[in-house]
Amino acid sequence: MTTTKTPQFNYITYGTKVNAQQVERMLEHVTHQHFDNPEHAGKRRPTPVCIWGLHGIGKTEMVRDFALRKGYHFTYIAPAQFEEMGDLLGMPKISQLTDNAATQFVAPDWVPKQKGPGIFLIDDVNRADDRILRGIMQLLQNYELVSWRFPEGWIIVLTANPDGGDYSVSTMDDAMLTRMMHITMEFDVKTWARWAESAGIDPRGIDFILTYPEVVTGARTTPRSLVQFFQSLETIADLRADLDLVKMLGDGCLDEATTSAFITFVNMDLDKLIAPQDILNAPNFPIMEAQIKALVDGQTKRMDILSVMMTRLTNHLLNMKEDLSDKAFNNLKAFILLGFIPNDLRLAMAQDLVNATNKSLKKLYSIPEVAKLLLAKM
Repeated sequence: MTTTKTPQFNYITYGTKVNAQQVERMLEHVTHQHFDNPEHAGKRRPTPVCIWGLHGIGKTEMVRDFALRKGYHFTYIAPAQFEEMGDLLGMPKISQLTDNAATQFVAPDWVPKQKGPGIFLIDDVNRADDRILRGIMQLLQNYELVSWRFPEGWIIVLTANPDGGDYSVSTMDDAMLTRMMHITMEFDVKTWARWAESAGIDPRGIDFILTYPEVVTGARTTPRSLVQFFQSLETIADLRADLDLVKMLGDGCLDEATTSAFITFVNMDLDKLIAPQDILNAPNFPIMEAQIKALVDGQTKRMDILSVMMTRLTNHLLNMKEDLSDKAFNNLKAFILLGFIPNDLRLAMAQDLVNATNKSLKKLYSIPEVAKLLLAKM
């Protein structure tokens, strides 16, 4: 059990605190062990995995995307919507067994019908009524309830909000907690930015979060509500020309402080940072260098802006499937060797890129200045 203190609450969660990428690593291990390993497959039901975390950080979407990416079946229920035990157990019917009649329960329509591999997600499990929560215990233990059972090849994954705070949740006792493995997912700005880059989130929104990562946690400001806000901005080409509308959209999705920070971000023209594609495709890099230098290397050194641009460029490259063209690599080389980039930022970027699955990025080792930094860190 882990207690996280905030200015108002002591949140109680379970398992190691990690980012979304590390949660996926755990799911990868568990599913591989039971779906792909002949020694485990079909011999015993896998232990359910419960992912704890604050609302709106992407727990549900992460599990769904993981299942779809792996090609697994995916089924989802939200037991907070269950009003009666029949919603969980199914409805009874009279079944004639030889000479004796017996009552059996017909499985609800949310119960998987086909064999796996599949992930069954019980979302916000501890928001369910206490009676429903107690009923779920047998499902976690045996993958069955009353007269029906899950097909082979399924694993149960649950999400839960922290106890001990302002969430309307039912406390799970030790008997239920010990039926699951636990992990706590926390927001990590770099992991989120990499996901946002691949998901096509408005680049101005990504730049904002990388510039002001402290605004993400609030009563109404969450990664989920921020994505809603950024999606509402997609058709507004010039944010500064429509600040009144931008403010209304922000106030509709976010805390007041977050909206104010975004308005400041726009007024400072930080929504016009240079995009990764423009850096890689620059026809004349010295002109691009002058533009970057004007942004970050003036009277006031703006290492925060430089860090945002480097993170965006790194994430763009990590999400690329095709090899870099010679032109793009030469521009990347020229960028990473810019004289006003501190060595710690240069090293962090180089380490991420040379460890990528895209083999064309390993050519960074051929740059003597970069290779020297990397070798010194080993």
